[in-house]
This record gives sequence, structure tokens and C-alpha cells, in this order.
Amino acid sequence: MASTLRPVEYFTTTAKDQPGEGFKLLSNLADLGVNLLAFTAVPTGTMTTLLTLFPEDTDQFAATTRRAGIEIIGPYKALLVQGDDHLGAFAGIHEKLYQANVNVYASSGVVDGRGSFGYVLYMRPDDFARAAEALKL
Repeated sequence: MASTLRPVEYFTTTAKDQPGEGFKLLSNLADLGVNLLAFTAVPTGTMTTLLTLFPEDTDQFAATTRRAGIEIIGPYKALLVQGDDHLGAFAGIHEKLYQANVNVYASSGVVDGRGSFGYVLYMRPDDFARAAEALKL
């Protein structure tokens, strides 16, 4: 597979930092028919975790969470790069952004162990269009 780039939208919510909170949210969303492209959980304090959700269908996600009473914030924009894994794949992406003078303020990437990777990049809204242009893959 060649590398692909697409803009994605994400939403955030918080949860208590205790066992089962991620499971409860994720299983509730699955039961409601929400498909996620990505998910992260990061502690934000001693007892709070920030959950970031990247739904495949943002309109359906927003309507579904509203009906279910799940409090979310967003949408925000990010870029999702997916492609063939090779040595330096993440570095090559950052090189293009550096050359375009785009600051990546957060990112999260993973390889699947079978030759592919996924990489979510967060940048300031003012840098978004320039980043998308620089990463034409």
C-alpha cells in the first residue's frame, strides 16, 4: 500500500483514572454503532484521563454521543497518515513538515508488525493547510 494522507476530526472527553473507564466508553460506543479510526488515553492529573476519539463518521458520532448523554468536546482537526512501514517513515514525514515550517505539537504512531503504519499528527489550526500541502504523499 502506498502512503495515504487524510484529514480527520477528533473529539475529547475525560474519565476518572480507574480500571474499566476506557472499556465502558469504548464498549458503549461500539454498542451504539460508532466505528473509531483511532483512540488515545493520556493522564491529565492524579485521577483524570483525557480520552481522544477519532470517529470514522463525525456527524454520526456527534449525534450518537449527544443522544447517549456522552459529553464530548470538538471536533478538532488532525492528519492521519497510513502507509508501508520502512526505516525512517516517521522521520520522513517530520522532515517534510520541518521544511514547510510546520510545528507538530503532538503525534502518535504505531506499526502493525505486518509492514504498515498509522500516524496521527496534531498541529495548530493556522498550520493545518500548510501541513496538508507539505505531506502530499
